[in-house]
Amino acid sequence: MRAIMKKPRTAVRSRPRKQASRQEGREKRVLSSSQVKPPTPNACAGTMPEFPGAPAGLARRQEEVVVQASVSPYHLFRGTAEVRAFRENLLRWYDREKRDLPWRRRAEGEVDLDRRAYAVWVSEVMLQQTQVATVIDYYTRWMQKWPTLQDLASASLEGVNQLWAGLGYYSRGRRLHEGARKVVEELGGHVPRTAETLQQLLPGVGRYTAGAIASIAFGQATGVVDGNVVRVLCRVRAIGADSSSALVSQHLWSLAQQLVDPARPGDLNQAAMELGATVCTPQHPRCSQCPVRSLCRAHQRVEREQLLASRSLPGSPDVEECAPGSGQCRLCAPPSEPWDPTLGVTNFPRKASRRPPREECSATCVLEQPRAVGGPRILLVQRPNSGLLAGLWEFPSVTTEPSGQRQRQALLQELQRWAGPLPATRLRHLGQVVHTFSHIKLTYEVYGLALEGETPVTTTPPGARWLTREEFHTAAVSTAMKKVFRVYEGRRPGACKGSKRSPVSTPSSRKKPSPGQQLLDSFFRPHIPRDAPSLNSTAQ
Repeated sequence: MRAIMKKPRTAVRSRPRKQASRQEGREKRVLSSSQVKPPTPNACAGTMPEFPGAPAGLARRQEEVVVQASVSPYHLFRGTAEVRAFRENLLRWYDREKRDLPWRRRAEGEVDLDRRAYAVWVSEVMLQQTQVATVIDYYTRWMQKWPTLQDLASASLEGVNQLWAGLGYYSRGRRLHEGARKVVEELGGHVPRTAETLQQLLPGVGRYTAGAIASIAFGQATGVVDGNVVRVLCRVRAIGADSSSALVSQHLWSLAQQLVDPARPGDLNQAAMELGATVCTPQHPRCSQCPVRSLCRAHQRVEREQLLASRSLPGSPDVEECAPGSGQCRLCAPPSEPWDPTLGVTNFPRKASRRPPREECSATCVLEQPRAVGGPRILLVQRPNSGLLAGLWEFPSVTTEPSGQRQRQALLQELQRWAGPLPATRLRHLGQVVHTFSHIKLTYEVYGLALEGETPVTTTPPGARWLTREEFHTAAVSTAMKKVFRVYEGRRPGACKGSKRSPVSTPSSRKKPSPGQQLLDSFFRPHIPRDAPSLNSTAQ
């Protein structure tokens, strides 16, 4: 594969990818042939030899040849004519239907290769695990603040975290920042031009992201596979085996490489992802609008089942099926998961089994100085520079058992570590916040403590800050901490007891509800006893 240095006819795409981070995380381990257990040879699956010492690109091309030679033709494209038809139909549809998105406009209008690659890079990272509608605003603000790699490289990690706050998966922003610094400080300000070197040299860039940047920004003829492409290819070629397995992942990458258009690689890759995002969707695909349905094995299976059910034709319709020479095809669904006529094409792909997130409990406290100089202030402390939510700010917290007196004692000790002696009797439990990260279901036991009569704290140790409410809303804090703060605001003296939202004014103004809406709100508002403890009441 070689890089095409002229400006390609490309456009950056967007899509929701719920499995993108997991896919990216598997890229380096799934696609090495030395990590794939050789299957028993048969008509649908054969042994895949290793290629020790071969360069990454050459090894992958060799693996693709072996994969295609070892599976049933039913799961392959039969020749150049079928591949050409797929490309032409898909690109024609994409040129007509593609969405107008800010990263596409920026990449299309950018002549400088490094600026174009940066625009693609930022969008690709943001779109992992995040909906398009959410990314648009973040991307626009990011590119306004740091329009070039040099601007991002000179930014502080604190500033990056602050802008990223609320987007989730915060390590993405940190690695993007690290990558920009490496390009500027070690690579002369030039982004690597090929998928292989992008993956090799840039932190946090796996095979998918590298291929997307290389094809869209530099015109390299390399395929990409994200969650949307997995779904499209599994349906088009009726791949019912576990799409997260090493064998299936390798085959999907092989198909993607076969389909990529050398003249328009970036557009073809984006078109496949756009198709999965807007037409070939997980639950309600719009097959009637699909430009490649005539090539889709899943659609053909649905039509055959409908014909059989209606008995409109004598005998069985002539529809190609997978016919392994011996044994079970390793790309077909296992016998334990037969075709479900009610699902149609959504029988593909098979859903991978997921481990439930582990459950943890944390006690956290909003510590406030209502009478601080310059107005009320709340205490935030910074998390460690590694691990979950690295470098973000939070209310003082401790990991504890779900309940009990030890929880209060541990939390008081943590509070005193940051703020000195405190009136322990005023510590009040206010409620719970449950927030699920990708692998953790975290329950926050929310406490509040207001320092009403004490002398204001004017000094804090490193890693702690007293912020106003306005500063809190613009700080680098996680969505979970914003939920915690809403619970605190809803229970402090003078707050609207039934409201789930914080009464504190935020940068976005809210309209006053109409009299009729106020009447409905009062009717459905949950009742809270008058004797519920407030933050400044004394312990019983």
